[in-house]
Amino acid sequence: MSNFPSDKPVLVTCGLPYANGKCHMGHLRTYVPGDIFIRALRKQGQESVFVCGSDAHGTPIVVNAEEQGITPTELVCKYHEHFKTVFKAMEVDFSIFGNTDSPTNHARTTSIVEALISNGYVYSQTIKLAYCPKDKRFLPDRYVEGICPYCGSVARGDECDQGCGKHLEPGEIRQARCRICGNAAEYREQEHFFFKLSAFKGFLSKYLETLNGTPNAINYAKEWVKDLRDWCISRNLEWGVRFPGHDDLVVYVWVDAPIGYISFTEEWANATGDDWEKYWKRDSRIIHFIGEDITYHHCIFWPAMLKGAGYTLPWAVVASGMLKIEDKKFSKSRGYVVWVDEDYLDHGFHPDLLRYYIVNYTSHTKELNFSWKVFQDKVNNELVGALGNFLHRTLHFAHKNFGGIPEGKVDEEIFEAIQQKIYQVVSYFDEYEFKKATDMMMELAMFGNAYFQQYKPWQLIKTDREMCARVVKNCLQIGKALVLLFETVLPGNMEKAWKQLALDGDVHAARFEDALVELPPAALEAPVVLFSKIEDKKIKEMESILDKRIKLAVSKEKKTKPEEEKPVISFEEFQSLDIRAGTVLSAENIKGSDKLLKLEVDIGEKRQIVAGIAKSHNPSDLVGRQVVVLANMKPAKLFGVESRGMVLAADADGAVLLMPEKKVKDGTRIR
Repeated sequence: MSNFPSDKPVLVTCGLPYANGKCHMGHLRTYVPGDIFIRALRKQGQESVFVCGSDAHGTPIVVNAEEQGITPTELVCKYHEHFKTVFKAMEVDFSIFGNTDSPTNHARTTSIVEALISNGYVYSQTIKLAYCPKDKRFLPDRYVEGICPYCGSVARGDECDQGCGKHLEPGEIRQARCRICGNAAEYREQEHFFFKLSAFKGFLSKYLETLNGTPNAINYAKEWVKDLRDWCISRNLEWGVRFPGHDDLVVYVWVDAPIGYISFTEEWANATGDDWEKYWKRDSRIIHFIGEDITYHHCIFWPAMLKGAGYTLPWAVVASGMLKIEDKKFSKSRGYVVWVDEDYLDHGFHPDLLRYYIVNYTSHTKELNFSWKVFQDKVNNELVGALGNFLHRTLHFAHKNFGGIPEGKVDEEIFEAIQQKIYQVVSYFDEYEFKKATDMMMELAMFGNAYFQQYKPWQLIKTDREMCARVVKNCLQIGKALVLLFETVLPGNMEKAWKQLALDGDVHAARFEDALVELPPAALEAPVVLFSKIEDKKIKEMESILDKRIKLAVSKEKKTKPEEEKPVISFEEFQSLDIRAGTVLSAENIKGSDKLLKLEVDIGEKRQIVAGIAKSHNPSDLVGRQVVVLANMKPAKLFGVESRGMVLAADADGAVLLMPEKKVKDGTRIR
């Protein structure tokens, strides 16, 4: 049974783009499926609203603005307008695209924080924070870098972004230094405010059992809820929403950013005369489309905050897999990036082509690889060869031989085929299986092509004009169904196809069920080709642009100054490190983490060690290999798994494990 349409209003949101840089293809992995989903809801007659906006606060924006010599407001306005322009060009049609620095969001954030304080979910605590004696200021998260206390990797102040991925509270990072001047930081005490996330463990455990969405979001959250820590929700910044009663502090960006979903709904409701509270204060279905990397915030932190302040909880969280560029990990710094404007739209590619690729390449929850060659193949073979070919040949034949849509009835078997495909498409949309949904649409196009080939109307017109008219009418009815289904994915070209079918009204407002309304006789104009093949020459040009960007990034990396030298240590200090050779006895993934592996290593004694090498090593390949282990590393728990040691690796393009030149006895010390 379908989840939609529902008698409850539906609010669909997309994770807020950070107003600190340009829109790249990784962004579209969230926004295009969100747009397709909301279009599908409306095609089922569902009352719904689609909200998003710029994430305008946080340390990176302040740092970037300082580097450019402009104010944070100017920086945010620049990228806010950029995203609005790109989304419009990509046919991502938000009901409203707001800004978290708006007066509405400041007011709503203050109201929610005050409610959390009043309900006893916020407390103050004096903590030690990194302070730069040279710059004479406390250092917010992104101004700090150092060593992760859990896995020992280089990390930034709020997250171990290069290692275990754990969220870091202010003051946790080791060997802190100022990212601006590079000097070592010292720790000083200051009062800050904490959200009692740990108080919601029981609530979250039950809530996650009822939460809808994709398994990659819900299953990760179920693991994380086992180990909840209170979150510091105040920061030392000038830029942001003032923490109530403390003008020297602002609210942590991960508090006011999701509150933007509420404030944007308020602004939309004020502009349209609707009621925002029916979405956020009463029974509704709130569906968040996000990237997999912000699952914790949306499945743990955000629902706890809403519960504590008395707001409606999310009904579903839909998390997309990550992005690769030409089989390489997405990386702006290394050049593996495709910018939506300069690398795609500015080259004349139609937005529909990329929209189709994003949702049809693979399942929404799996890793998406963007390749210019695969992009060309999908466009040429599927959009041109199957869908475009069927629509054009049918419309062209009808115009040439009948002057339009002929008289007659559509066969029942055609309506049955259409109805079955609509049912399958809607069912897959309900499950957020966009590839399967679009595959079903393309199957209908292939069915149409096969039907056209089977009856050979180009021969039939010479022998049985009446039968030929019937075949053409059937094909045109399939065409109408295809236009209505594909409007969700290819809105620009399907609007043109709708007009070529001489249909009245707005294709974007029409419903799936209209595909079962028989086409009336009508005159047709000569059709214009909707999809054109992409030539090899153009693909080579695009590959060359990417290749040059990668080479430039490598060149810049080589020219950058080497890391600051580490302090000289004595032989005695080195001797204090217990480094041993050992053999990996077993290795397995840790549920809830895509970076960590649990290893059992024989280093003269069996040790359980958690290593952040899952992205570069398969567990089965590690068993039996000798590795080098720091044995007297302080024990730590990562994702609830105890680690007693550290496997040593070189920080290259992925972790490169150190190992003895030849096999030695397990437990042999490295001296």
